Amino acid sequence: MDKLNHYRQLIKTFLTSYATLLNEANVPGLETQTVFDENHDRYMVYRIGWWDTRRIHSVALYIRLYEGKIWIEEDGTEEGLATDLLAAGVPNEDIVLGFRHPELRPFTEFATA
Repeated sequence: MDKLNHYRQLIKTFLTSYATLLNEANVPGLETQTVFDENHDRYMVYRIGWWDTRRIHSVALYIRLYEGKIWIEEDGTEEGLATDLLAAGVPNEDIVLGFRHPELRPFTEFATA
């Protein structure tokens, strides 16, 4: 399996697990969904529904594959998806914390772009 297909599978596995955990929390009126667009290499965990009288629609995780790297654009997890990716063997130079300002990325252990 080539690197990008491996990354696609890892991302889908992690996002599916995360969505399952959120759905198991059983918050009435709130649903967590996964959205996988392999044609454009965009992957998302999305929460939608109602909390009391308040409409909920938020992105919990948004990942994209771009120029051979995993760009984490939104990460609402406690530990951080980058930690899971590293544990799965993804090298830190293939992970970009897209939610960090470009000027701050050199101060992380991950790729700058």
